[in-house]
Amino acid sequence: MDSAELVERLREADVPEAFYDIAGVHDVPVQPDAYYFLRREADAWTVGLRQRSQDSVLRGFGTEAEACEYLYDTLTRMPPPPSGAAEPLEQLLANAEEIQRQAWEDFHGRCGEVDDG
Repeated sequence: MDSAELVERLREADVPEAFYDIAGVHDVPVQPDAYYFLRREADAWTVGLRQRSQDSVLRGFGTEAEACEYLYDTLTRMPPPPSGAAEPLEQLLANAEEIQRQAWEDFHGRCGEVDDG
């Protein structure tokens, strides 16, 4: 597998495109706090993780195919995001005051400073 085929296979596997950056083939559409990368460096291929503007090399490989397989396996083994667990944004916004009130009550209750009114 080469880099272009890797991107195709990741899309087929429904891996979010913000999770990976493949130099010369696929750029991260939005710069999240963390994403995986695949780069050619000198005569080797590097798979790494970029977190908060810092690169961490996970592994180096002698061939593009080995690096692509490793990154594909890494990204497709990640657990899927929970389905239906998150409230829609509109509902959260509609309940913002109640959510904030409950958070303050929880905070003060944990600190032993509950104000009864």
